[in-house]
Amino acid sequence: MIIATTEFQPSHAGRSVGNNFSALLFHSTGEALAQVAKASRANSHLRAPLANGSPRFYCFPATTPLIMKSASQLRRFNPALVVATLAAGWITVAPGEEARVVVAAGDFDRAQTIVDFTPPKSKQTDWQLRDGQGRLIPVQIDLDGRASFVLSKLTKHQTAMFELLAGAPPIPESGGGVEIRRDGKKLKITSGGKPVLDYQMQPGELPRPDIKPILARGGYIHPVFSPSGRAVTDDYPSNHAHHHGIWFPWTKTEFEGRTPDFWNMGQGSGRVEYAGSLTYWTGPVFGAFRTRHRFVDMTATEEKTALTEEWEVRVYALPAGAGRRFWMFDLISTQECASASPLKLPQYYYGGLGFRGHWDWNGKGKAFFLTSEGETNRVTGNETRARWVHLSGDLGGELSGVAILGHPDNFRAPQPLRLHPTEPFICFAPSQLGDWEIVPGQPYVSRYRFVVADGPPDRAELDRLWHDYAHPPEVRVEVKSR
Repeated sequence: MIIATTEFQPSHAGRSVGNNFSALLFHSTGEALAQVAKASRANSHLRAPLANGSPRFYCFPATTPLIMKSASQLRRFNPALVVATLAAGWITVAPGEEARVVVAAGDFDRAQTIVDFTPPKSKQTDWQLRDGQGRLIPVQIDLDGRASFVLSKLTKHQTAMFELLAGAPPIPESGGGVEIRRDGKKLKITSGGKPVLDYQMQPGELPRPDIKPILARGGYIHPVFSPSGRAVTDDYPSNHAHHHGIWFPWTKTEFEGRTPDFWNMGQGSGRVEYAGSLTYWTGPVFGAFRTRHRFVDMTATEEKTALTEEWEVRVYALPAGAGRRFWMFDLISTQECASASPLKLPQYYYGGLGFRGHWDWNGKGKAFFLTSEGETNRVTGNETRARWVHLSGDLGGELSGVAILGHPDNFRAPQPLRLHPTEPFICFAPSQLGDWEIVPGQPYVSRYRFVVADGPPDRAELDRLWHDYAHPPEVRVEVKSR
């Protein structure tokens, strides 16, 4: 089963008219999941609190032409808002035929590798795999109709074949699957019952009285936990109170002749805020959420939104294998101009995806850096380009850390880094390489993968994980007669 919840504030003439309903979406098939996702996008932003243990009866407001009475009943009252199938690229499985998934490792060894593929078009849209030893492997369908599973191991240049079966195995009671629950102004994500990360929606209570109210913000990730339960991020640190776990603002910008700074919010010229839109879903392979942010220019006569941003964060349920356990999650940021005006980004040494490490890692000798190029000196490594960067430090007598992997499709990849000389701070900063801009009609998409583990970094393993991310296995679906 897959659970998806959504939330929205209906609006009229551009104004919010309040939260006058809630809805819970429960989808037993990937096709239904994709259909409702498309319907929700056509109906602004959806809101749905998930009550633990509540019976599975759900409804939309009268203005939304979809009613789900149970997990197995989906009534479509307005086909214009529902895409019946995701036919593009699908393979049809006819009666008397069977399908199998063939995975080629390519030039790299694979272990606990995320594999994505397009499932066959069929009346049955819940799937699982069976390997050559008869073991069942969970498959999960995302909101866009793509299927994912975890490949436990495959040697380079080898091929593995899996039988594609109808029906999804249940999420284990413990030790598997990703769960997401809403707790006030936060989403809390766990894997196998252990905390992985929190997403801060609206601004929470400021942690210290010395913090100026103008610095309050939402739309970021904190805390991020290691598998042992140690928090590896910080929030509102006293030496840079505008830093927040994992966040994504721009610093030096030009917008309609003005110069808002979305990073240094204490200056009062720009801010990034949660935009009131949230969708999240869970399953045996991953849990994910989509959310929206606004980049607000505060220097205009009337505040004006320069950019809108969508985040998709996907946390994977990786089984504990023979090696050391780690958490892994992806962040995709899509930024778009909110008007006909571009956002110009002059050359500058920081601004973009930021990561703030634990407070205990402050000081020259307290944080340890390693890049894909072998750089361990935070001073000489500053403003160098890298495929990935690792930051770690001591927490309670044990080493914990996080690696951030940049996707090769990112703008100016491998992107240059800002490594702070005395604080546990990393920024992927494409503006270091010169002036550029985000223009109307051309979304700016950034992709990063985070790997969180206890113990010292393993450079060879991080290289392997980056190749998994940058060069995933090749997959094909074959259909044959029984």
